[in-house]
Amino acid sequence: MQRSKNDVWVGLFVLIGLVAILFLALKSANLLQFNLASDYIVSAKFENIGGLKKGAAVKSAGVVVGRVDAIQFDDESYQARVHLALQTRYVFPKDSSLKILTSGLLGEQYVGIQAGAEEKNLAAGDQIGSTQSAVVLENLISQFLYSKAADEPQSAKGTSK
Repeated sequence: MQRSKNDVWVGLFVLIGLVAILFLALKSANLLQFNLASDYIVSAKFENIGGLKKGAAVKSAGVVVGRVDAIQFDDESYQARVHLALQTRYVFPKDSSLKILTSGLLGEQYVGIQAGAEEKNLAAGDQIGSTQSAVVLENLISQFLYSKAADEPQSAKGTSK
């Protein structure tokens, strides 16, 4: 009888541990989000969003203030429209600006919001006009190689004279 009680308690402890590990794995992969506070949705257009994904963090001064709610392609402007769900306890001026940033050198991308100075604050449905697209590593490398290739013939001409 005592052994079966111990087996039940050990089994329950193992089950709780597995649920906790599953919760942490889903939370760290941004596949699970609990948000008890209400949000307001704002949108912005970007030329290039790089590897930004739905559920990515929206940060201001390093603090998570919201999440990327949806990403769509705008057929008229040929830009990416990003919808951001910002927590209602954080308010930002209407002239705030957005940047797509990367955590570390090759980390995941997130949206950084820089507060503006206007007196009126963003409200649900507003569009943020000042945006800066993601820096794409492949584009930087190709620009560097292209500029080096462009400099190469000029330096070769200077040495042949």
